[in-house]
Amino acid sequence: MESADGPTADEPDDGSRKARDTAVSERRFRFLVAGYAVSSYGTFLNMVALNLFVYETTGRALAMGLFMAVRLGSGFVAGLVVGALLARFSAKSIMLWANVGQGGVMLLLILAPESLVTGALMAVSVVIGACGTLFMVALRSSIPEMVGEDRRAWANSLSITGRSLAMVAGFASAGVVVSLVGYTAAFLLDMATFVICAVTVALLPIAGGGKRSGTDAGKPAEKAGKAGKAEQSGKGGPRWRPVAFLALAAAPGLGLMVALRGVDAFGSASHNAALPIYSTSLDASNPAVFVSAFWCVWALGNIGAQQVIQRYTQRTGKTVGALGFGYGTVVMSAAFIAAFAGFPLAVTAVIALIAGAADGLTEVAYTSHLQTLPATLRGHAFGLSATFENLGFGVGMILVAAALDRFSPLAVVGWSHGAAIVVAVVFLLRVAALRRAEPAGPSGRAGGAGQAGLRKEEAVEGRPDRGDRDGAEVSRG
Repeated sequence: MESADGPTADEPDDGSRKARDTAVSERRFRFLVAGYAVSSYGTFLNMVALNLFVYETTGRALAMGLFMAVRLGSGFVAGLVVGALLARFSAKSIMLWANVGQGGVMLLLILAPESLVTGALMAVSVVIGACGTLFMVALRSSIPEMVGEDRRAWANSLSITGRSLAMVAGFASAGVVVSLVGYTAAFLLDMATFVICAVTVALLPIAGGGKRSGTDAGKPAEKAGKAGKAEQSGKGGPRWRPVAFLALAAAPGLGLMVALRGVDAFGSASHNAALPIYSTSLDASNPAVFVSAFWCVWALGNIGAQQVIQRYTQRTGKTVGALGFGYGTVVMSAAFIAAFAGFPLAVTAVIALIAGAADGLTEVAYTSHLQTLPATLRGHAFGLSATFENLGFGVGMILVAAALDRFSPLAVVGWSHGAAIVVAVVFLLRVAALRRAEPAGPSGRAGGAGQAGLRKEEAVEGRPDRGDRDGAEVSRG
């Protein structure tokens, strides 16, 4: 029965319906993250098992480098095309087939006769590298549609927590699994993790990707249409590259942010390559102990940071934003440099904890900030970001491997992460300059109702050009 009060009478029902919808979407996302964590375990397991298998099969360390290069190269290419794929297909279909592809190629490796093992390994490196990038970009770019704009920081933090736990479990168990049950069983386990994730994706109604209606991530249809003009103009041919760069050009600070992410990946290559060498210098008889302990403590810091971020966003309705990304990169890079400075093990453990926490902060801040872009540009931006990250890590592994033959781990990690600190400082100065320039607008400090209305409208889009707090104006209530 309708009441004369109309909207007022309906408000409790609307509020309870919204709360119900939010609870359902969060429950579904947790289910998806569980599947993602399982497949991430498989990814980190095969990162170790496949490298060992390549070396045992070929007997050459160069083959391991080639395998990794092909894997990174396919991820690089996938990052360039994933934006166009998301414009034509739903995020759900891309995530589903990315897992099916990875599971299928592992089965191919298991069934391959001995004469075709080398070719099967190359196929594995191509498919795993490309599909891993496709899944990651599709997931991150569709999170705002899955859980809502005001819950994306929570969702990002939850997915990163699952991935960090999977990384520790994958790295820690890989050697045990291979030594106890052999490569075939390890590959079967790996294949099963991708099948589980594929089933998880198939069972969920996941939004995002090219199958959109008249609205764009909760924005008015008119704005969504304007944001998608460049993409729609590409119907006659492959126009993904201009659209990808348009996604970065749309906000002056965003291109520098993605560039910093690439330099950060370059720094990550340095500590990944230097850790085994540094660990061997500490304990030549058992170098794996320090590496394992370091990554376990790092993961504890990362997971702890996610818990703090989740509680912070739940309590305040704010996210850490672009400034958190810049400061987090500085702290993380400085911590990784200090980890190779020869401090006592107890101090190094604290440093690893800080590095993990800062890494978790930068991951959430960066992902949340790119998600403020319109949905029509978001997939292209994440794809281009993945390309920069793969490029930075790949080039870093090549240069760092050569440098470690002549210089100490501390020196190599110092200049690699030092470059990230320099770019991060430039990025922070850029963000500060944009913020200082803002009050000089026609509204001045008083802003008035017009400025308040603008801020309300911008709360969804986040103003990436200004490096703001990604919707900090929006209350969770």
